[in-house]
Amino acid sequence: MRTPWHTTWQGPDLVVFRDDTEVDRFPAAQVERVVFVYRGHGDTPGDLIYAVVELPDEYVLLPAETGFAGRVNFERLNFWAEKQCIYWVPEGKASLPARLRRSVWLLRPGAPSYTRVPRSELQGRIEQWPLEGPQTWEQRKWLRIANSRPFAGLNPLTQPGELTEHPPTRRRA
Repeated sequence: MRTPWHTTWQGPDLVVFRDDTEVDRFPAAQVERVVFVYRGHGDTPGDLIYAVVELPDEYVLLPAETGFAGRVNFERLNFWAEKQCIYWVPEGKASLPARLRRSVWLLRPGAPSYTRVPRSELQGRIEQWPLEGPQTWEQRKWLRIANSRPFAGLNPLTQPGELTEHPPTRRRA
């Protein structure tokens, strides 16, 4: 049987519960960065595997079942947008020490369980992750929509003659 986890806002604090018992609390103002690790393209909330919350002295690992990416992120979109601290990384590029990974399959590591990790243990690894952002879920969604449009990769300031590489034509006098 799985133990139900959830996270929520209580005033200025982020609180983690297990079986409706508070197990952790930290001030949202102390959050320096949040990294969402995702599977696939990270287009849907179901793609999120876990969040890494960076605090001044440590990291808090919050698996998807805690609801951090949902309730905590979506309830205060303006807070996160103003703070500009949300980043994204694909699962395959976000390596964690073996002791922090739960194994789902023999060869495929799973998400970490809820834990606090000293900054010194993870900082070097996280600095190597190819982070995307900062961007909130909403900003990420609109960027994805904009990039899916025809000619999305073209610079709007590009002149028509610059779109293709043709040799210059001679003008007649």
